Amino acid sequence: MLLKLLKAERMKLKRSPVWLAFFIMPIIPAVLGTANYLYQKAILTREWLSLWTQHTLFTDYFFLPIMLGIYCAYIMRLENANNNLNKVFTMPVSRSSIFLAKLITAAMMLLFSMVWICALFVISGYIAGLTDPPWLTIAHWCIFGTLGGMVIVAIQILISICVNSFAIPIGIAFAGGLTGLGFLAKSFGHLWPYSLMSYGMNANAPQELVKSGYVQFIFICVLYIMIFTVLGSIITARRNI
Repeated sequence: MLLKLLKAERMKLKRSPVWLAFFIMPIIPAVLGTANYLYQKAILTREWLSLWTQHTLFTDYFFLPIMLGIYCAYIMRLENANNNLNKVFTMPVSRSSIFLAKLITAAMMLLFSMVWICALFVISGYIAGLTDPPWLTIAHWCIFGTLGGMVIVAIQILISICVNSFAIPIGIAFAGGLTGLGFLAKSFGHLWPYSLMSYGMNANAPQELVKSGYVQFIFICVLYIMIFTVLGSIITARRNI
């Protein structure tokens, strides 16, 4: 039954305007980050690593949290409109499966976004005159950034189910990205849910995740995902028709 729910979610996203955000929004921080790198190239001497810090400066704290907020809010938009969620609840499926299907759908959108962001990063590097991209390192950033981003996805799906609004969850995602910057600055980025994506992508210090340990990072991300998934499933199950 979960597969049928996932198919239904995929059909709702087909030809959706949300894909405009997917394609266009990552291009903006890529352009800004590359321009900033070229402007400070005399100071930023670590080539690909320096370019990455400039890209993630704009992507992780502003654009990507907003994108995730848009994804999750849109996934719930049809259900929140005209009491359609009540109609969904009458289907012969468990309510926890409904939440899980939306979580998996948003997580897949996050994965596609992360691949697109990394592709733009490599393209920007070639445009900036860099050669020999560190493919393995980029893959690490993408994988751990996706894991950290799934924590935000779980939170945002939960918020979008609780709040019958499209704009408010997006605003919360944007605020979360800004607070994530503060927690990272105070060296608590490995604990705050909205910092984990930036922490996993090594937005500020490319060696920080290696020093703190991959196991600890994975454990915290999985723990948060489980907590918010359980909360979301419980809240969805207790929603009144």
